[in-house]
Amino acid sequence: MTVKVASEWLNSCSGCEISVLDMGERLLDVLKVADFVHLPALMDHKYYGQLGDGGHIDIPEADVGLISGGVRNAEHVKVAEEMRQKCRIIIALGTCATHGGIPSLANSWTREELFDRYYTTETTDPQAAVPDQGLPEILESCKALDEIIPVDIYMPGCPPHPDHIFSALVALVQGRTPELPGKSVCDTCPTRREGKGALSRVRRFLKAPHYGGADEPLDRMRCLLEQGFMCMGPVTRAGCGGDAVTPRCISARVPCRGCYGPVRPDGNQRLDMLNALASNGVDLNSLPESVSLLRFSGAHGRLRPKSVSQKKEA
Repeated sequence: MTVKVASEWLNSCSGCEISVLDMGERLLDVLKVADFVHLPALMDHKYYGQLGDGGHIDIPEADVGLISGGVRNAEHVKVAEEMRQKCRIIIALGTCATHGGIPSLANSWTREELFDRYYTTETTDPQAAVPDQGLPEILESCKALDEIIPVDIYMPGCPPHPDHIFSALVALVQGRTPELPGKSVCDTCPTRREGKGALSRVRRFLKAPHYGGADEPLDRMRCLLEQGFMCMGPVTRAGCGGDAVTPRCISARVPCRGCYGPVRPDGNQRLDMLNALASNGVDLNSLPESVSLLRFSGAHGRLRPKSVSQKKEA
């Protein structure tokens, strides 16, 4: 049985596509049963025909559609809709597609404010106009994929681990629903925890945590959050460690930054993290800011311009 696969990237950095390649020799096994009919990052297939003589975006029909990146402009919308029409199953690949990712941090400002900053304030030509010739219209905000089209499978990660991409494709080829991690980073973290009440204050990660050295077993190192470092492990989905399970950042003695998005698909990392800190007696007013708690999940209306929010409240 051969499964046809189409892949697209929207408002993304190509990290998810690199993760596909990072399957290594396993990719050769995938290619035996999966026929990639459309993959702009790695193969030449034009939207409007190879000679550009087509009248509309045309993507080949496929059994599985992998879409990375959020949706930021009108062309992204058209591509996403064409993929949905041509693919039987749509997989939102990566946190940009599932929750907006890093690009959705821009949702803290209006489109006009962004244009004013980048085409007026910091340009060498104060009279420079916003480019608009032959360019797709930018949307008011950076959206997750499911805000535009229905999504069947969510595979977060910045980028998703190659192990999970491989197992998901194998499952689909075999006619099974992919089984992806559903626990939190804390649930898979081997560090030592002393329990509720051990946390008194939280600070930025500006110095190394307390541990015996790189060779010290992780189960001897105290939980980074309990050491007072802002670690998003309690509210972030596990998976970055792949089949090895142990979170990659924790393995490097670095706090989790939240790149796999919320544990629950509809979760709010910012709200859930603030609740977790408050329940441990941390004064939330002592936090320098909390917007960064949504650095990977600012779509779905989680981040909004202050000017717009203030107008609504008024």
